[in-house]
Amino acid sequence: MKKLILVFIFSICALIGFAQRGNGKQGPERRQMREKVDAMKIGYLTDYLDLTSDEAKSFWPVYNKFQDELEQLRRDRRLNLLNDQLDFSSMSDGELEKMVDGEIAFHQSELDIQKKYHPQFKRILPMKKVAKLYKAEEEFKKRLLEMIREKRREEKRQIR
Repeated sequence: MKKLILVFIFSICALIGFAQRGNGKQGPERRQMREKVDAMKIGYLTDYLDLTSDEAKSFWPVYNKFQDELEQLRRDRRLNLLNDQLDFSSMSDGELEKMVDGEIAFHQSELDIQKKYHPQFKRILPMKKVAKLYKAEEEFKKRLLEMIREKRREEKRQIR
């Protein structure tokens, strides 16, 4: 029950953050939103995995490093995509090949990071919880995207 209340509180915080979202948000607003989503994810994963306090002490530092590496990789990708032309019709075959090869390399790098941390997760958690971790991450993404979609629908209704 306590964990459900915690998840509920984190969900409310995230919804408040989405409600305050503006177009082209920068700096502190973006950071606050990220912190709210991270807090919501921590609550969700803790509840979903049913982590003991000993497991949590070992798990969160490793998981945070894992997430930091993935986020840096994704940040680098976004910067590269911003610098590249995205109009396929005006790109040469060489430019397209370079872009597609870059995407494949990005996905391989994501997989390499996952492979690097998987043995660490297995040392910290029982295999059942490791399996649940990967499923929980996917479920969290789906729920977060649905919350974002719902918030956008609400904003469109308010504009009309």
